[in-house]
Amino acid sequence: MPEGHTLYRLAREQSELFAGRPVHVTSPQGRFAAGAALLDGRVLEEVTSYGKHLFADFGGDVLHVHLGLYGTYAAGIGDPPTPRGALRMRWVADGPEGEGVWTDLRGATACDVLTQPEVDTILDRLGPDPLRTRRGGPLSYARVGRSRTAVGALLMDQSVLAGVGNVYRAEILFRHRISPFRPGRDVGQQEWQALWDDLVVLMRAGVRMGRIVTTQPADRSRRSGAVRREDAHYVYRRTGLPCRICGTEVRTEEMVGRNLHWCPVCQAV
Repeated sequence: MPEGHTLYRLAREQSELFAGRPVHVTSPQGRFAAGAALLDGRVLEEVTSYGKHLFADFGGDVLHVHLGLYGTYAAGIGDPPTPRGALRMRWVADGPEGEGVWTDLRGATACDVLTQPEVDTILDRLGPDPLRTRRGGPLSYARVGRSRTAVGALLMDQSVLAGVGNVYRAEILFRHRISPFRPGRDVGQQEWQALWDDLVVLMRAGVRMGRIVTTQPADRSRRSGAVRREDAHYVYRRTGLPCRICGTEVRTEEMVGRNLHWCPVCQAV
């Protein structure tokens, strides 16, 4: 599932391409036909993200998209390709330089038109987003610090903090040597604040680079040059490989429906 940095980049890119212009909105698949008809031809004011949600403001009516596990956007300049398959929604407009621009949405979990009060209801259910505030540590810890739930599960709970997914969960816990199985109430407030501050840095770097890189140069197999995919993470998708720090095999176990990766020595309970 795309994590918060991906949605932040999408919002920024869509605003740059479409904001301030009338947008031709269609639903070639037909599932979003009523919503497309409501928005078609209207001027897009802006696109913003919060956590894993996208909000496109068309002057009072807001298009809400949640990509879920399988949702994807594609975009391009010039004439859009012939619609094929389950194409939920297409935008077409004149671009910043007068050229045609388009974007296609497929496979999203949510794609619906909301009023601002309905948007506020969604936002009220979400915890602080590390890409939106540096000061969310105390607010999120108010939930974490009194919970018996494993911290590895709490990090995936969007009502605790918004935008963290499976990669950031595994990597941030490893970087702070916290067992994913430790109950939230056993995580100290200073520990959590350090974790939060690190998330702010890592997720902003993810926006900048367009990918998640969590390793320090000294811990990579190649310490200089571009970071290769196999060097980008400490534990995520490294099951059975030696821990970059202690050499113990990285383990995997399912937690809240997703594969969790951790080092049993560096992150001992």
